[in-house]
Amino acid sequence: MGALGRALLWLQLCAMTRAAYKLWVPNTNFEVTTNWSQNRTPCAGAAVVFPADKMVSVLVREGHSISDMLLPRDGEFVLDSGAGFGAADAGRDPDCGAAAPALFLDPDRFSWHDPRLWRSGGAARGLFSVDAERVPCRHDDVVFPPDASFRVGLGPGVGPVRVRSVWALGQTFTRDEDLAAFLASPAGRLRFHGPGALSVGAEACADPSGCVCGNAEVQPWICAALLRPLGGRCPPAACRDALRPEGQCCDLCGAIVSLTHGPNFDIERYRTRLLRGFLPQYQGLQMAVSKVPRQNAGAEADTEIQVVLAETGPDGTGGAGRLARALLADVAEHGEGLGVLSAAVRESGAPVGDGSAAGLEGSGMRAGLAGGVAAGLLLLLLALLAGALLLRGARSFRWSRRDEAAPAPFVAPLGFSNPVFDVAGSVEPVRGRVWVAVFPGAVLGADAP
Repeated sequence: MGALGRALLWLQLCAMTRAAYKLWVPNTNFEVTTNWSQNRTPCAGAAVVFPADKMVSVLVREGHSISDMLLPRDGEFVLDSGAGFGAADAGRDPDCGAAAPALFLDPDRFSWHDPRLWRSGGAARGLFSVDAERVPCRHDDVVFPPDASFRVGLGPGVGPVRVRSVWALGQTFTRDEDLAAFLASPAGRLRFHGPGALSVGAEACADPSGCVCGNAEVQPWICAALLRPLGGRCPPAACRDALRPEGQCCDLCGAIVSLTHGPNFDIERYRTRLLRGFLPQYQGLQMAVSKVPRQNAGAEADTEIQVVLAETGPDGTGGAGRLARALLADVAEHGEGLGVLSAAVRESGAPVGDGSAAGLEGSGMRAGLAGGVAAGLLLLLLALLAGALLLRGARSFRWSRRDEAAPAPFVAPLGFSNPVFDVAGSVEPVRGRVWVAVFPGAVLGADAP
């Protein structure tokens, strides 16, 4: 059974249990255009430069003719069947022109804590996850692509990254001893880096009511990675009194339904009920359902079920509020059978720049109500309206993000020129997939003779 077949078998086993799994998305493949400075793979006859002070594993699927190559101090090429390198004169490709050398981008730019770099297995249409749960949770199985090279930064080391299992390079790691041996090996050091630690062995979530993700401690780093392309700041919400759900990095428009539950509550059954019986009736909404810590729990249960209804359109239609009230009515009628003990709703305000609100305010001003009684009634009405808006406003926790260190300045490559490229030659096909070390004189292995 090949690596891909073993990966599919492992995913099927995950599906048979209650374990969720997360798939790692980016890779360090040679032919992926986003891995190169010019957003394209090197032209025929181009010079190729890898960061000299980095470690990287690079899967090569095709044959390439290049004029020169500066290699990193430590790393490997994984040559697929038919892949290889040959020498060619500079500027052989007329479309290349006198372009600058093709620079392979920093392979250390991919962080475990970046929610954009993971994909949840089995995600249904209309569902989303709050940001902290887009990164692998402690009960999740983690799968790295069997048909790609990759490199993952494990974060600042504030605490070990703990998951149920890790599937990588055709192996499944469910014990810390086996995983530690792999991470310390040359193959592990090429693919995982940073001061953070990776740990496995947690059980699959056995509670039918769901399990807390467990990423609250690292949420500041999750949010920092997510918001780095935006300069570290959240975009402004398109509504008044925006909400910030537990586990979310930025405010959003919509509604949050908080449920307390009894021992008979089943989160998967409830999620399916909402997806099939409620969500299709409301356009422009996305939903997230998960168990989260209860804020200010006191003597009550320390967890609750959070149902987030997010408006996805540019102009909120109020569908989230209507759906939230429908869920309250459903709990009132069927809560006992569902195992739901109580429910509460928080709802964001009107869209920013809503014309109807502005029109009401303008007409009130133009009316020019005279007399002390009329003015008093108007002030009372405004006070009641302000109070209602405040009551509708949601509480939301805030986190303090530590300042990120400034990126290190670019260092000129210190790699060496491989003498194999001093002699022109054709690309030699490779049978099977071969691991070729970048440093001289080492071959790590091969899949096929």
